[in-house]
Amino acid sequence: MPAFRCRERSPVIPSEAEGSRSETEHLIMRHQNYFVYILTNGDRHTVLYIGITNDLNRRSNEHSLGFGSSFARQYNAHKLIYFEAFPDPKSAIAREKQLKRWSRAKKEALIAQANPQWRDLVTQMYAVRKNGGFQ
Repeated sequence: MPAFRCRERSPVIPSEAEGSRSETEHLIMRHQNYFVYILTNGDRHTVLYIGITNDLNRRSNEHSLGFGSSFARQYNAHKLIYFEAFPDPKSAIAREKQLKRWSRAKKEALIAQANPQWRDLVTQMYAVRKNGGFQ
């Protein structure tokens, strides 16, 4: 049986897309490790799903691939329309519980204040900027 050797990993060279994040987004992603987020279903926006995670990118990908919660999977809620960052899990959990007690109208007002067009924030967070705007 041949012996297998581990190859040394070559250094990762950042892509131009990584430079597209604003400095604020870098600070949020690096220093605040807990997120409360709201998902909705496609263009219809009939369902609002509120969740918590310590890795927003991973969790939104899981939802998109159908590996999220059974509720989000059942109602096809995979469009990230709102999130807040927190430095610790206790404050994130408290906020999640608070938002879940809110009425639909109050949640919609919160979303509209931060994301009036209910755009998918995952695509915007990682979009490559052209001439200072999103692609």
